[in-house]
Amino acid sequence: MATKPPAGDPVQDAPQVAPPQHAAAGLPAIGHTLRIAQQQMGVARTARTLLKLNQKNGFDCPGCAWPEGDKRHTAEFCENGAKAVAEEATLRRVTPDFFAEHPLADLAGRSGYWLGQQGRITEPMYLPEGADRYEAVPWERAFEIIAEELTALGSPDEALFYTSGRTSNEAAFLFQLFAREFGTNNLPDCSNMCHESSGSALNETIGIGKGSVSLEDLHQADLIIVAGQNPGTNHPRMLSALEKAKTSGAKIISVNPLPEAGMERFKNPQSPVGMLKGTALNDLFLQIRIGGDQALFRLLNKLVIETGGAVDEAFVREHTHGYEELVAAAGEADWAETLTATGLTRPEIEQALAMILASKRTIVCWAMGLTQHKHAVATIREVVNLLLLRGNIGRPGAGVCPVRGHSNVQGDRTMGIFERPAPAFLDALDKEFGITSPRGHGYDVVRSIQALRDGKAKVLFAMGGNFVGATPDTDVTEAAIRRASLTVHVSTKLNRSHAVTGRRALILPTLGRTDKDVQASGKQFVTVEDSMGMVHASRGNLTPASPHLLSEPAIVARMARAVLGAASATPWEEFERDYAAIRDRISRVIPGFEDFNARAARPEGFRLPHAPRDERRFPTKTGKANFTAAPVEYPRIPEGRLLLQTLRSHDQYNTTIYGLDDRYRGITGGRRVVLVNPEDAAELGLADGAYTDLVGEWKDGVERRAPGFRVVHYPTARGCAAAYYPETNVLVPLDSTADTSNTPASKSVVVRFEPA
Repeated sequence: MATKPPAGDPVQDAPQVAPPQHAAAGLPAIGHTLRIAQQQMGVARTARTLLKLNQKNGFDCPGCAWPEGDKRHTAEFCENGAKAVAEEATLRRVTPDFFAEHPLADLAGRSGYWLGQQGRITEPMYLPEGADRYEAVPWERAFEIIAEELTALGSPDEALFYTSGRTSNEAAFLFQLFAREFGTNNLPDCSNMCHESSGSALNETIGIGKGSVSLEDLHQADLIIVAGQNPGTNHPRMLSALEKAKTSGAKIISVNPLPEAGMERFKNPQSPVGMLKGTALNDLFLQIRIGGDQALFRLLNKLVIETGGAVDEAFVREHTHGYEELVAAAGEADWAETLTATGLTRPEIEQALAMILASKRTIVCWAMGLTQHKHAVATIREVVNLLLLRGNIGRPGAGVCPVRGHSNVQGDRTMGIFERPAPAFLDALDKEFGITSPRGHGYDVVRSIQALRDGKAKVLFAMGGNFVGATPDTDVTEAAIRRASLTVHVSTKLNRSHAVTGRRALILPTLGRTDKDVQASGKQFVTVEDSMGMVHASRGNLTPASPHLLSEPAIVARMARAVLGAASATPWEEFERDYAAIRDRISRVIPGFEDFNARAARPEGFRLPHAPRDERRFPTKTGKANFTAAPVEYPRIPEGRLLLQTLRSHDQYNTTIYGLDDRYRGITGGRRVVLVNPEDAAELGLADGAYTDLVGEWKDGVERRAPGFRVVHYPTARGCAAAYYPETNVLVPLDSTADTSNTPASKSVVVRFEPA
């Protein structure tokens, strides 16, 4: 039997702390998975649902974007994927009666954990201006309200259309089509807050903002460098790929400020031997200081250049541009400064160099630990420099691997969810639909918040996600949201964004990945793109949580009809009736999707073209892969301060909180903890178990405070600290962003500690 949601918020003021673990997955992961699934779904529903997860005839995990191989295990999911599915397929329900019992002020005082545990939203809900609680509203009236607000705007650019990564290709394509037919490129998305830095760096250097490797490449690599990433929690199925690579002889270097259990040893729950003994993954752990990665890779590049025969001269000569500039810049790399920036020792860096030189096929994987710094784009460019020097782009078993953290976030960008679209994409869209898309750039996430704050934007429509919980500078963001005339959230479950609203607000409940989607033409499927450019179908198998739910494509189509009216020649009703009609149009607009419907029907799906990987062709401005030579940067930490990175717990997926534990790090029963190196703690007078306020420091002089955090002595890099988001988003200044990408610098927050 499924259990009822918690009636009240659990007390979190006394988290328990044990030593961190040194292995991930295994029997504890199986037990935790089954317990969470049973609580949300019950036994029979758990079996029926999880056995369809990530299967060729099933549905794609709504969690991370890690790919599946051609051969699938019966249990083709990880612990956190199962949690994501359990939360969506839950038997708990949030009905209009719930909203009648819980006014907005009550919801605003609840934790994200409590809100998410209440269950699936069953009907459209409306918060009228001046009202203290949501009330049920018919779908037709909901779309009328949206039309009233949008058509009353002084300019289409006063509207913001945000997309979360869970949105399908079909819904994303319709969403951006509607926004552009309405007249704006204001299409911020969750990628603005995570891998925008990767896209910015890769577009400039190799000509496409996506990774260049496949799952098979990982299995064939000689060396895999995992930098700024914690696969054991954020992409657990990646551990299976690393294990297979190790079995084939690969070496693995982990570069991270924190030791992570999943990179130390993986106990594969799909293998009896794996569960008992496991596989050691790390061959070398470089415990780098936060933000020191660019300095590390620059020095490694200098050492590669100086080593006779180490540079792939034929590749560099034929396929690259800017080599001499890199040689000059790398020549200035200094051992002393690099050791200061990284906190590493010379023997550690020399060992890493030896492993790089011994490898013919090298892959570098990374995630938020590289992308969320002021110098993030320059850091990733430096990673690309290393691969180019060795000819490791467009070679089997080698390449760049930015690991996307949200299912279909990459697909949404492919579908045109981007505030700065390419002219060729807009030309193709206009030709297909007979519209005139705006050419001016729109707002990304940070600029959207600034526009709301400054009164330049008045309506926020969010297709999924938790905009308020995911964004930086919480107090500023929430004040900006409250200035909006209307906020709309397409959602399956409650989150903080439903409690922080504009003058009017709507919650539009939608189908999830696990739900059957039946439209006028019959049962539908949607498609998604994984982190490695594979596109495949996703088919839910559960009866929807309520007969009042609409699919995301249906919501967009009906909104478009209400807002654009008879002036639109786009066949919105046809698109709602049959998603194949959407895919037909995608096939004529977006390169690589030719014959989309037939290829999507294949059980294995299809791989999108990638010129650097497939042809060693680089569609950059120079026509070649570009070396870059940016000045080396790294954070300087004032005396008496530490550099804080925000991160996830193991019981968390993005802003969704599944529980209050972080099993691998030894934390149970609470989330307001700050991890501090014992030597730093001694110097700062921070006893283990003491409570402290975290106070952010930035050049604007504004005090940003996160109160009441328990100090945990933890083996993080010297000078560095770590704490969970979204609780610490309040410390990240809105204007503290990465150069070029404008991604919030959530991994580089200078903090001081004051007694709680």
